[in-house]
Amino acid sequence: MSNQKYIALIDCDSFFVSCERKLNPELKNLPVSIVSGERGCVISRSKEAKMLGVPMGIPLFQAVEKFPECIYINANHYNYTKISKQVMAILKEVGPNVEVYSIDEAFVDLTGLTKLYKKNYYKLAQDLQKKIQEEVDIPVTIGISRTKTLAKLASDKAKNTSARIALAGKCGIEHLLSYTDIQEVWGIGRRLGEKLRGLGVKTALDYVRKDEAWIKQRFGKNGLTVKAELSGIIVSPVSDKEELPKSISDTKSFLEFSSDLQFLKNELLIHIHSCCARLRKIDCKCAVIGVILKTKDFRTLYSKTEIKNPTNFEFEISRTAFPLLEQMFNSGELYRSVGIVLEDFRANSEEQLLLFNDNEKKEQNEKLGKSLDILEQKYGRNIVRTGFVNKKVPFKQGFLTSPQDVE
Repeated sequence: MSNQKYIALIDCDSFFVSCERKLNPELKNLPVSIVSGERGCVISRSKEAKMLGVPMGIPLFQAVEKFPECIYINANHYNYTKISKQVMAILKEVGPNVEVYSIDEAFVDLTGLTKLYKKNYYKLAQDLQKKIQEEVDIPVTIGISRTKTLAKLASDKAKNTSARIALAGKCGIEHLLSYTDIQEVWGIGRRLGEKLRGLGVKTALDYVRKDEAWIKQRFGKNGLTVKAELSGIIVSPVSDKEELPKSISDTKSFLEFSSDLQFLKNELLIHIHSCCARLRKIDCKCAVIGVILKTKDFRTLYSKTEIKNPTNFEFEISRTAFPLLEQMFNSGELYRSVGIVLEDFRANSEEQLLLFNDNEKKEQNEKLGKSLDILEQKYGRNIVRTGFVNKKVPFKQGFLTSPQDVE
């Protein structure tokens, strides 16, 4: 736990909006909000939209009525992911130790880079900010300090400066903590923050000044971890090791409510394909499959099951997901969305071939899945779709069909 580290948090500004402006420069300087779907809610806002008063999370139909002058765009996470990778690639060029925290945030260990680039930390941040803007056309805010928690606080404060950069070194940490509300601290949150305020702890500095025994008695080991990080002692170092996510999910609201089971299955297949592509990208398979079904009146139905042989192949997952969907489905109900949740991941490198399994078919499925991914990389998302046909749905060119689903 060294006190000599300097860690930067790079945070892409209003990332989804910035991505849309990169793809359509005419949107720059206009009030823009990104929504989760035609029946969804606002999930990202431009500075101009915030000035209009558009709140985060407001349903689209209410936002359009209250703020008609704002431009509303459906989220395109596929594009956002591609642009995020461009930003992260630049960060990895600058320093060897980069921890991708989310689609729009990453920690970079800058320690020692001042000697390599012959620049101080603030100048390094300026150059990094400029490089990302020029090469990817995405604005970023950068906070720099001794730990990840302090870098996060510095980044939050930098958002209120014209330079969008804040550095809290040894002499600046106490000042940073003194005007940081306890609820703003990473790992505290609103509910715990209210409890702490009731105990007389109003700022991050108040918390740091509390005795360790007092903190441990009330908040345990996690409370001590927060204090150490706020004090400039690294408990959670920057790590470039990528861990498998706990789950992968995909869902989207329909343009119109539906009670058509075949339509729901086709929509579910689109989400299954999206999740399978992500599974193959991180080179693993899932052992638990879940289906989400949401009714018109926002009731959420969910069912999941564990499968014997982990997979990342669309047809194998659909064979399990469809029965789950059918069990929850009621022909007399209108539905607004369907989705898939995959859990319990196993790395492919740890997989063993089983004696009585059809390993030849398994290898064919894996090759087919990878072929789908290659086609999408070359020609765009959903250039080939998994699907099925029946007497009511004519076959359309461009759909890859599972033989057992053809009537």
